[in-house]
Amino acid sequence: MNKILRYLLIGGVVALTITLLDGFYILPEGKQAVVTQFGKPVGAPATEAGLKFKTPFIQDVTFFEKKILIWDGEPNQIPTKDKTFIYIDVTARWRINDPLKFLKTVNNISRAQGVLDDVVDSAVRDLVNKNNLVELVRSSDWVKSDNRSISSVGQGEEEEAIIHGRDKISDMVHELASQITPKYGIDLLDVMIKRVNYIDSVRLKVYERMISERKRIAAEKRSLGEGQKAEILGKVDRELKEITSKAGREAQEIKGKADAEATRIYAHAYNQDPEFYAFYKSLESYKTTIGENTRLVISSDSQFYKYLNSIK
Repeated sequence: MNKILRYLLIGGVVALTITLLDGFYILPEGKQAVVTQFGKPVGAPATEAGLKFKTPFIQDVTFFEKKILIWDGEPNQIPTKDKTFIYIDVTARWRINDPLKFLKTVNNISRAQGVLDDVVDSAVRDLVNKNNLVELVRSSDWVKSDNRSISSVGQGEEEEAIIHGRDKISDMVHELASQITPKYGIDLLDVMIKRVNYIDSVRLKVYERMISERKRIAAEKRSLGEGQKAEILGKVDRELKEITSKAGREAQEIKGKADAEATRIYAHAYNQDPEFYAFYKSLESYKTTIGENTRLVISSDSQFYKYLNSIK
């Protein structure tokens, strides 16, 4: 009898211990929980960390994250307003702000990611369809420059003014999607466009246009360089002619002065002995005019004949 009582007592203690252990749970930091009874939520969600109580055996606890979660969508092929097909890759940050509503509508993180796929992708597609490509490529603080940008080169068009820009469109996607997510107990914090790219068929055409544009710019640069080269060469040629002209003028001046000085010396020498000077000059003339087989026909009263006659 005592053994039976002892066994019953031990069994009761064990049952009580199990009951107490199942009746309490610990809510970790960074988590929130919803208590369910037969699959239905009971009471308000627990959001503060600590030791919590629930009805043993008939109630269960479902934990949810309080931290910020990341959603990464699959890149989608979407046409813009100007009929350019692009791949656009979007990411978002979100968190569970109402665990009770979250449990009732989506139940778990995987299904929540699927809901965000539908909500965010739909908002992205809607806004991409309503805006031109340049709005998605350029930042909202973009300022028009004097040169054409790569995006405008890709389209083969002149630069155009930006109405929204990529950052504001991201904000518009967030605003549109965040109107739907609260009914799932989800707080959508922000949406960001990670990457915008052309589809393969369009990318090849864009590369060809970019190459053509770069060749056009290179031709303009070469033409400008040739013009500057011609200008520099013309300037050099003009300066060379000026220097040559100045040097020729100075040479003529020096030559003139030398001739004048030679004439002065000749005159001075002539004045010293006119007869000798005349004789010397005549000899020089004979040297240049009379060769081995030279015959002269001159009159007897010629000055040129005067000294030849005196030789006899």
